[in-house]
Amino acid sequence: MKKLIVIALVFMAGATLTTQAKDKKKKPMSTSQQTAVKLVSASDSLSYLAGMTATDGLVPYLQQSFQVDTTNMADFLKGFREAQSRVGDPAFKAYAAGMQIAEMVNSRILPNMKQAFEGSNDSIQRAMFLNGFTAALQNDTTFFAQSEASRLYRKRMDNVVETRNAAYKKENEDWLKTNAQKEGMQTTPSGLQYKVLIAGNGPKPKETDKVKVKYEGRLIDGTVFDSSYKRDPQTNVFRCNEVIKGWTEALTMMPVGSKWEVCIPQNLGYGGRQAGQIKPFSTLVFTVELVDIEK
Repeated sequence: MKKLIVIALVFMAGATLTTQAKDKKKKPMSTSQQTAVKLVSASDSLSYLAGMTATDGLVPYLQQSFQVDTTNMADFLKGFREAQSRVGDPAFKAYAAGMQIAEMVNSRILPNMKQAFEGSNDSIQRAMFLNGFTAALQNDTTFFAQSEASRLYRKRMDNVVETRNAAYKKENEDWLKTNAQKEGMQTTPSGLQYKVLIAGNGPKPKETDKVKVKYEGRLIDGTVFDSSYKRDPQTNVFRCNEVIKGWTEALTMMPVGSKWEVCIPQNLGYGGRQAGQIKPFSTLVFTVELVDIEK
């Protein structure tokens, strides 16, 4: 009996060693273990050259777009080789897509959604955001259906935007009231404010005239959102009636050769619309030089 047990144990040990040896053979080669490359034919050389050429600019792109440091190039190549070995595999495609979407969530989607609630009583927490994200993709309606969640989120977002816009609108209105009291500042019936910095003595343009101007545009906090002085040429040409109402009104009052500071209330500017850096209900402060009327 003992002899049979010993024989059985030896057999099991041998089987285990054989299995381990097979498992070792199945493990993928590391970067240092890759099969040596040999360029045998002209096609081999061309293909190798093409592969190297395709990497032109790739490293800076990885650094800038993915923040992949060159010290982690072995990890990048590991992922690259795995993807190449699983071309056409639906499960791997889904996995790779998940990795890409995760990067988008981390770098853009989540930061932008968090920023939208900054300064409010609400805030977005990363862990709970991810819980909601995955629940929607798994059709988990424990708390909300996806459509209901979107509706409720937008409602809260709209409330935050409305509150923020109301506060910003009042800030701009108060600024205009104070600005109107400054020496040399004049206010038209429409609410447009202007101060003559240099008095021109040329003709005044009509609404349909093309004018040549230099200008700089600022918000009430001093942020410069546009400046022709930073371009070459420094002048812009357009018809007086092709711009915002505040510009049309100011230009048709200015003699050629004038330089004014023009303060445009939101109702004569972009109103409640966002325009690039210009937030809804912004007062626009321009330095404007009327250079000429084009014939």
